[in-house]
Amino acid sequence: MSLNGSVMTRPGLAHLVEGLRAAVDRHADWERTAALVTDVLRDRLPGPDLLTAEEQAGDPGGYQSHLLHVEQDGGFSVVAVVWRTGQVTTIHDHVSWCVVGVLRGVEHEELFACPTGDHLVRVGESANAEGSVSGFAPPGDIHRVHNPAEQTTISLHVYGTDVSRIGSSVRREYHLPIRPVED
Repeated sequence: MSLNGSVMTRPGLAHLVEGLRAAVDRHADWERTAALVTDVLRDRLPGPDLLTAEEQAGDPGGYQSHLLHVEQDGGFSVVAVVWRTGQVTTIHDHVSWCVVGVLRGVEHEELFACPTGDHLVRVGESANAEGSVSGFAPPGDIHRVHNPAEQTTISLHVYGTDVSRIGSSVRREYHLPIRPVED
């Protein structure tokens, strides 16, 4: 991986990256770009074998991210995330649009709103099984993701930024109380 503006592509991703590049190069707004990238990822979703056996095993200490591609102009990055049973993110939002495809296992996602800035409200959830693809664009992208399955889950994340440059796709973490939805 080269971090200083050079393109790095993991073998086996060229067809996917070509489609992602065409979608991003349409220069649509974030919501439309996420929809276009979702269609590309759904049609070109690779298998978990794009990772080595060691990478697929994960880490008992926490979920692992593997940077697989960074577009030279910083327009997008492709990251594989490996989740062992029970591993979970903090509640967070993102710096850009994101599209996720599940290569193996299940990713459970909880969605939140922050209506007043002093607490969170759980507004939805989904169990994203192998082969599923979904995307979102800020605002309204506060979530927490975890692996509830007995097997290791592997997902592919496409972010609308150069994560090698900024270090993470996370804009902020939320450490607020979660309250029930008020009627």
